[in-house]
Amino acid sequence: MTRIAAPEKQFMERCEPFLKQAEASMGYQPNDVLSLCHWPELLHSLSGLVHTVLQTGDVDPTLKRLIGIISSRTQGCTYCTAHSSYGASQLGVDAEKIAAVFEFETSALFTAAERAVLRVAWHGALQPNAVTDRDFEALKTHYSDRDIVEIVAVLSLYGFLNRWNGTLNTELEAPPAAFGTSVG
Repeated sequence: MTRIAAPEKQFMERCEPFLKQAEASMGYQPNDVLSLCHWPELLHSLSGLVHTVLQTGDVDPTLKRLIGIISSRTQGCTYCTAHSSYGASQLGVDAEKIAAVFEFETSALFTAAERAVLRVAWHGALQPNAVTDRDFEALKTHYSDRDIVEIVAVLSLYGFLNRWNGTLNTELEAPPAAFGTSVG
């Protein structure tokens, strides 16, 4: 059960544009946005960051969701793992690839470029951070410095989201929960 209930109506009114935007983007109202409504200024700033990191840039949006799955599962955030998995599916990633994401090193479903990114995502989500110079050199063979900054921004954003939702025990909504059940 979520540890923080949705705020009083006066706070919800200030959050209405963000709630509508999130629902339009995701197809349902995400519960973590409700907890963020307790601090509308934080929600406003975070919404801009989420939009910039996940919906702009040159790195494939499906790869960004795979980074989210790796980061979230590594950090033990079932809420963000489910959201990232569902989001990847909504963007067209095959369920088999989503289910095999932690087999990225050996699975034929992943390219060498994806392996380099997912290795950095996995090692970067560990505590302490385990990204090596070798990991970065592999990443640099496939991506520009600009792309790498974008990849690290995705990993960093999920670091915040994983801590937020894991600590607040945010309740998972029906669409990502159903998808998670369907892929095992």
